[in-house]
Amino acid sequence: MTTKNKNLSAFSDKNIEDVSQKTFGIVVSEWNSEVTESLYSGAFETLRQHGVPKENILQKSVPGSYELTLGAQWLAEEQNIDAVICLGCVIQGETPHFDYICQAVANGITNVALKYNKPVVFGVLTTLNSRQALDRAGGKHGNKGDEAAATAIKMLGF
Repeated sequence: MTTKNKNLSAFSDKNIEDVSQKTFGIVVSEWNSEVTESLYSGAFETLRQHGVPKENILQKSVPGSYELTLGAQWLAEEQNIDAVICLGCVIQGETPHFDYICQAVANGITNVALKYNKPVVFGVLTTLNSRQALDRAGGKHGNKGDEAAATAIKMLGF
C-alpha cells in the first residue's frame, strides 16, 4: 500500500465490502506507548470511517510487542471477532534483542491467522530509531495503524 511519496496511509477504497456488521479486535502494545497509542487512533478512525460502530471495536492492551501474539490468539478464539489487528513498535537497540522479538512476533501473528483462519494483521513498526517510528505513527509517512485497519477490512472482503 505504499505509494511513491511513501505515505503508508494511502489505500484504494475499490472493492471494499460493507464491514458495518463486523467486529474487530485490536491488540496494542503498551511499550513505546507514544507510538502505539497513535497507531491505535489511526486504526480506530479508519474502522469508524468505514462504518464500523464503536461497540464493534474491542481494544486490548498487552505489555510489549512480544505479547501481541498471545493477545491476538485470545481475541481470535472469540467467535464474534471477525479480524484482529496487532499494533506495536520495536525500536532497534544495541543488542540482537530486536531481531529475536521482531522474528517471533511476525511468525506468531502469522501462525494465529492460519490457526483461526481469520485476518490477523501485522501492524508492528520495526524501526531503527524513535524518529522513524513517529514518522510512521501519524508523521510524514502516514499512520501504520490506518494501513493495518485497511488491511483487515480488505481481507474480510477476500
